[in-house]
Amino acid sequence: MDAIQRDLLEKVAGLHEVPEGAYNIRSNGKSVGRSSTANIEITTKEDKNGIDIRIKPGTKNESVHIPVIMSQAGLQESVYNDFYIGEGADVVIVAGCGIDNCGNTDSRHDGIHRFFLEKNARVKYVEKHYGSGSGTGGRLMNPATEIYMDEDSYMEMDTSQIRGIDSTNRTNKARLKAGATLVVMERLMTHGSQRAESRFDVQLDGEDSSANIVSRSVAREESYQLFQSNLSGNNRCSGHTECDAIIMDNAKISAVPQLSATHVDAALIHEAAIGKIAGEQIIKLMTLGLTEQEAEEQIISGFLK
Repeated sequence: MDAIQRDLLEKVAGLHEVPEGAYNIRSNGKSVGRSSTANIEITTKEDKNGIDIRIKPGTKNESVHIPVIMSQAGLQESVYNDFYIGEGADVVIVAGCGIDNCGNTDSRHDGIHRFFLEKNARVKYVEKHYGSGSGTGGRLMNPATEIYMDEDSYMEMDTSQIRGIDSTNRTNKARLKAGATLVVMERLMTHGSQRAESRFDVQLDGEDSSANIVSRSVAREESYQLFQSNLSGNNRCSGHTECDAIIMDNAKISAVPQLSATHVDAALIHEAAIGKIAGEQIIKLMTLGLTEQEAEEQIISGFLK
């Protein structure tokens, strides 16, 4: 890998060298490194572009890294990755995509990830998106996530897109059986003329299933953001979805919540807040020696943590 590719890999996956455990590193449309373990097998799909990751029942304290990096201008691809997490497994999955575009044609990555969690499985999923490069071509990402959770399974999803992506359409769907729990933290920041659309559709089908979906975002300059959520309670369950956004300059933000209940014991809550940075917060930090711009950046950094 060259210096640009190594920088992208560090930004989206925190990797400075080959990781321990199972991994598949994809660069400019092809796999450049792969390793399976005794408990985690990674294989190439036969019918489409992508991989299957199979995690044996009972696997504990293991991780899977599957970052994608693109430094070739004009490259466009769709990748399909399926994760099969066995009963009682407890693993960390680190994904993410980085695009560096120094050309004048668009670079685009569509990553479609499906998760199948068996009973009592636990997953922490970390996904970061990042763009860089001096070219006029766009940096486009359209991540899609589908989650199917069996009884008493647990999934924590931590996803962030903080810099450099010109256009993104993020779609997330989940179906939960009895006792399953889904926790999502999404962090977004847009600037310039960037657009970011984020959609969640969560079906709480099983008794005592639960979901907590939180999105925090900052829209700056002329950018646009859309947050759309649909939380459906189809049994005795609990669900909470929250959109908290900071708007700056000439940006535009839309929050479109939807709650649907088909069961008398479904308890669903939605919260949404859009507003500018409070002047007293900036003044307080400026009294500590920061400039106005430094104060703004400090507030935004803390908000997106």
